[in-house]
Amino acid sequence: MTAQNVGEYAMENGQEKQRLNIFWARGILVLGVVLAFLSGLAPHSAHALLRIDITQGNVDPMPIAVPDFSGVSESDKQIGADVARVIGANLERSGLFQPLDPRSFIQKDLDFTSTPRFGDWRLIQSQALITGQIVGDGQGRLRVEFRLWDIFAEQQVVGFAFETTPENWRRVAHLVSDAIYERLTGEKGYFDTRVVFIAESGGKGNRIKRLAIMDQDGANPSFLTDGSYLVLTPRFSPTTQKITYMSYFSGLPRVYLFDIESGQQEVLGDFPGMTFAPRFSPDGNGVVMSFERDGNSDIFTMNLRTREVKRLTQDSNIDTSPSYSPDGSQIVFNSDRGGSSQLYVMNADGSNIRRISRGKGRYSTPVWSPRGDLIAFTKQYQGRFFIGVMRPDGSGDRVLSEGYHAEGPSWSPNGRVLIFFKETPSIDETGRGYSTKLWSVDLTGYNERRMSTPGDASDPAWSPLIQ
Repeated sequence: MTAQNVGEYAMENGQEKQRLNIFWARGILVLGVVLAFLSGLAPHSAHALLRIDITQGNVDPMPIAVPDFSGVSESDKQIGADVARVIGANLERSGLFQPLDPRSFIQKDLDFTSTPRFGDWRLIQSQALITGQIVGDGQGRLRVEFRLWDIFAEQQVVGFAFETTPENWRRVAHLVSDAIYERLTGEKGYFDTRVVFIAESGGKGNRIKRLAIMDQDGANPSFLTDGSYLVLTPRFSPTTQKITYMSYFSGLPRVYLFDIESGQQEVLGDFPGMTFAPRFSPDGNGVVMSFERDGNSDIFTMNLRTREVKRLTQDSNIDTSPSYSPDGSQIVFNSDRGGSSQLYVMNADGSNIRRISRGKGRYSTPVWSPRGDLIAFTKQYQGRFFIGVMRPDGSGDRVLSEGYHAEGPSWSPNGRVLIFFKETPSIDETGRGYSTKLWSVDLTGYNERRMSTPGDASDPAWSPLIQ
C-alpha cells in the first residue's frame, strides 16, 4: 500500500513555527504530528529535581502514576485509557519506572488544566505524575496533551501536545513515552521504534521463515514476505527505514535492499559463501559484509550508489560478521585466524587489525553500540550460549544473558537495551522440538524480558527512531 499524507500541522514553540511530517510503516497511514510546549504550562523552574541516574548498576524503579487521559466523548475517553496503558507499559518495560496501581490513587478528580493535589500523590509514594487529555475536533482529528509533574518539587517538568488522527493514538503514546524517558533520564527514548525479525513456523525439518515487522512493544505485527522462500538476518539502516536481508536464489545467497515505507525492494547481488546479511555504514550509503571470493571468506564493503565492491581483508581463515563503529572509522568482526572464533577490530580501510576478545570461549556476531562505548556479542563456552558486551578495546567483558542458542544481539537506538533470540526445548507431535523467541535485556543485565511475537521469531534488528 502506498502511504498517503493525511495531515500537516504547524509546530509551535514560542514564536517559531515549523512543518513536520512523520512517516509510519508500510501499510499504515502517514502521521501528522504537532510537538509544542503547551501554552501557559511551562515548568516553574528550569532545574527540576526529578531525575533517574542510569549510570549506576541496578537502578531501583521510580514510582510513577499514569492515570487515564481524560476526554469528553466516550471514544476520546477510550483512547485516553489506551494511551495511558501503553505509556505505562513502555515505562515499566524499561526497568527504570514502576507504574502504580490505579486503585491506589487518592485523587480521582484530576483536571488537566489544574495543578494536582501533590499531597495525595506523595501519600502513595509516587515521585512523578503524568496527566493528559484527549480532545477530538469532530472532524477526524485528535489533540493529545500531556503534562509531567514532579511530586516532591510540586512543579511541572514538561508538557507537550500532539495532533493526529484517532488511528495513530498508539504512536502518540510512544512519542509521549519517549519525551518522559528523555526528561527523566537525560537520554533519548527508544519507544517510537520498530523491530524487524524472522517469523518462524513449522517443524525443524520444514521451517518456514518470513520477514516480519512490529512495534517495539510487539504491537502491529505484519509480514513483509509470504514465506515462499527462505529469508535470514535482516539489518536496519541507522538513518532510514530500509533493511537488508539475505535469501537464497538457485541455491546461492542473494541480498535484497527493502524499503519498508514504500514496500519496494531491489537486489544488491548474489554472494557465494555469505552467511549473514550486510550491515549498513553509519551514513546509510554503504554496507559491510563477508562472502567467499577466491575460495576464502573475507570482509568487503559496497557503495550503495555505485555498487562498487571493495575488499578489506585477505586472510586464509574465515572473517565474517562485520559491524561499523557509529563514527564509521572502525569495523569489528569475528575471525578464526587465531585458531578459534574471536573478535577483531580494524580501521575502516582494513588496516591495523587487532584482536580484542580475550575471554574463554568462542566469540561471534559482534555489533557496535550506537553510542560507540560498547560492542555486543554472542559467546559459546562449554556448550553454553551467552549474550554479552565489552568495550572496543576488549576490556570490561561481561555477560548479560545466558540461554540455549542465545544469539544475534541488536541494539536499541539509544544503546541502552539489547534484543536477541534464544531457543527453548518444546514438545511437538513427535515428542521433541524447540521454540525460538525474542528477548530483551538492558545493560545492567537485571531487566531481561521476553518480547511478544505472533509465533516463533529469530534474527531481530532494531530500527532507528522513526523520523
